[in-house]
Amino acid sequence: MSLYDILIVLAIGAVAGWLAGIVMNSKGSLLRNIIIGIVGGFVGGYLFSLLKIDVNLTVGSINFGTVIVSAIGACIVIFVFNKLFK
Repeated sequence: MSLYDILIVLAIGAVAGWLAGIVMNSKGSLLRNIIIGIVGGFVGGYLFSLLKIDVNLTVGSINFGTVIVSAIGACIVIFVFNKLFK
């Protein structure tokens, strides 16, 4: 994995975590958003593949489907975390 790939994963994670934080009314730091966004990417990707749903929203070279799936997964992560620890 190159440095470029790592930066892309971090950027998508940050955006997805930030979006999930807004939707779920959860506050957190940039680092927390990145972590939740990356974990949410795995969760969302797994769930969407189980349901055989393909979200392909590519505009130019940017795939917005990845951000949407990651944000949905991050919302699920936040929901489960809140239920377990509050």
